[in-house]
Amino acid sequence: MKNDIEKMIIEVSDAVRNSITLSDEIEQSVKIIIDCIKNGKKIVLFGNGGSAADAQHIAAEFIGRFQRERESIPAISLTTDSSIITSLANDYSFEVVFSRQCESLVNSGDIVIGISTSGNSKNVTKGLEISKKKGAKTISFLGNSGGEIKNISDISIIVDSKNTARIQEIHRIVYHIICDLVEKQFKK
Repeated sequence: MKNDIEKMIIEVSDAVRNSITLSDEIEQSVKIIIDCIKNGKKIVLFGNGGSAADAQHIAAEFIGRFQRERESIPAISLTTDSSIITSLANDYSFEVVFSRQCESLVNSGDIVIGISTSGNSKNVTKGLEISKKKGAKTISFLGNSGGEIKNISDISIIVDSKNTARIQEIHRIVYHIICDLVEKQFKK
């Protein structure tokens, strides 16, 4: 068991070390999020499963605080309303649970963040597509090779791994880096 634990820790360490290649995309994301907030716009986030939990986590960090006291940053996770999600999935299809919400909630100048460890989640794809049509800037957090979503987003943060756990771990590190850098611009 000890060998397995050490092997996993080394694997995580290697994934973190390799994520240095994402610094340009992280910097670009921070800049457009700061511009969005300064222009009185909001951040909209969504994903499935663990990515849905991540979307909620990031929204909470922006609305509350990450490391320092500051004004609240407007953010909403579309994964939190089970009545909307289940009614849309039932009445239309699961593929539209985010696009229908984006259609009504996203405005030009907003930032929309889609999270998909596969890079191919149809509902995330459709949510990002409608958001772009409405004039929002889009950021995607992806895994594997980025899938079809990498071709849709303005900025794609791709963790080059097929291991979902490693992808999620690196995504969380990047979320926290972004939250920290954005928050520094709005501290009291």
